[in-house]
Amino acid sequence: MNVEDLRDFAISLPDVTEGFPFGEETLVCKTNNKIFLLVSLDSDPLQFNVKCDPDRAMELREEYESVRPGYHMNKKHWNTIIVDGTLTNKQLKEMVQHSYDLVAPKKKKS
Repeated sequence: MNVEDLRDFAISLPDVTEGFPFGEETLVCKTNNKIFLLVSLDSDPLQFNVKCDPDRAMELREEYESVRPGYHMNKKHWNTIIVDGTLTNKQLKEMVQHSYDLVAPKKKKS
């Protein structure tokens, strides 16, 4: 997965806005006025931060060397993902989707 594919997937989710509040090197995607994805545009290999359930975050870090505690983030709730081929595109998208789901407005049950 490259940065364009990552961005395209993130902005395809409902009600997503993107911007550069931390400078032109970091793309930020939000929904519900909350950040769910930060992408470093100048890292090689590609790296991004996503929110994660704390228990799941620990499991992913133990299972994959390319999943690390969130760089410059609350390490309990954020992971930094290094796109080095260890994880499949499907897994990467699932991580972005999980992060999005944690901050997206919850739908009311009828």
